Amino acid sequence: MTILDPLVLGMPDALSDKAPGAPSECADTVRERSRLEWRIGDSGDPAALLCAFLDDLGLATGDLSVATGDLSVATGGLSVPAGDPAGRLGQPGRPAGSACRDGDLCGAAVFVSAAASAVMIGADPGPANPAEGLPDLVAIGYGHDRVPARIRGTVPAAGWRLGPWRPSWTREQHAAAVRRVREAIGRGDVYQVNVVGHASAGYEGDPMPALRRVAALPGARYGGVLSGRGWAIACASPETLVRVAGGRVSTCPIKGTRPATPAGRAELLASDKERAEHVMIVDLARNDLSRVAGTGSVRVDELYAVRRWCDLWQATSTVSAALAPGAGLADLLRALCPGGSVTGAPKRAAMEEIAAMEPVGRGASMGALGWIAPGSLDLGLTIRTVAVDGRRAHVWAGGGITWGSDPEAEVDEAAAKAGPILAALRG
Repeated sequence: MTILDPLVLGMPDALSDKAPGAPSECADTVRERSRLEWRIGDSGDPAALLCAFLDDLGLATGDLSVATGDLSVATGGLSVPAGDPAGRLGQPGRPAGSACRDGDLCGAAVFVSAAASAVMIGADPGPANPAEGLPDLVAIGYGHDRVPARIRGTVPAAGWRLGPWRPSWTREQHAAAVRRVREAIGRGDVYQVNVVGHASAGYEGDPMPALRRVAALPGARYGGVLSGRGWAIACASPETLVRVAGGRVSTCPIKGTRPATPAGRAELLASDKERAEHVMIVDLARNDLSRVAGTGSVRVDELYAVRRWCDLWQATSTVSAALAPGAGLADLLRALCPGGSVTGAPKRAAMEEIAAMEPVGRGASMGALGWIAPGSLDLGLTIRTVAVDGRRAHVWAGGGITWGSDPEAEVDEAAAKAGPILAALRG
């Protein structure tokens, strides 16, 4: 575990890029105050370390369940208007939507990798991360302080040049992995497994402009860039992994993809295979939420809605529950991470297949990234996510495999999901 002084750490843009999920009214004035980084192999439990770091900032994590009247109240008495649609809470006594004052704590950007999520629940974290130096847990506290802003663009950016992409496995190997999952389903070991591929490319120059293009892709609910010394993550995810507001927790799994054409939408709506795959993950989400929910409070608010991300239609649902008294951040992370839509069912058995089958670690992908503010949290699932280390850019993409999956079609679907990311990186 490393807690770093932001005045010493930080890439040049680390303080000027909007953190994923940060309130828009604070984007131009927020400043990094402190930072936690943890990697696989470091000591300690990542969930406990994260909670301790956030508690020290003043973002109490022990009980997120309390709601009173028209206000959502978290441990410590910090309040938020109940109608806040984004779940981004202000300081006590501040009107909804107003900017933080100098000296206020704004919130914290948080990233939890799929490998760190596995460690949290005592599962195999899988193969090594191919992005060298990328942390598996990051938490950055942001506030509004009377310090000079770092102005973006005062230093000319070095030219960006991206080399050829090198996949971690071939199309044939990816298709063979799909067949392996089908065999495991046939034996009754699993019902569904999410198979993820990876590719990397060397680069020269400043990656930040390319990463900002990724974060700005249409449909990115969790669009933003997070960076540190020698690494950066750009997220364009549309998928909510866990959100808490008003004492209620929700998750919005995405499962089912088609081209964003009228015919593609009709095909997605009519597909029995996609709907069965989707409902299986919704059931998994209901089970995950039941571990932190008040008795009888789990419900499916929306089932199999079709929404657009870039040039793709995707099917999504919303599952929510009233938090059980005393349920805190560590409980939520252990119940919901890694996300069911990127693991499979049963989750533990699917994770065992993934750890044994995928050739490289999932790195920045299939984890959690978002914003925690006084009284609420909003973390997206890091699909549609890029990482850069000091030498290479890294992209991951995959899909859920069921008995009815066609290996070649699954490989093509993963490529379609990566397509907008690769195009944004090329510029």
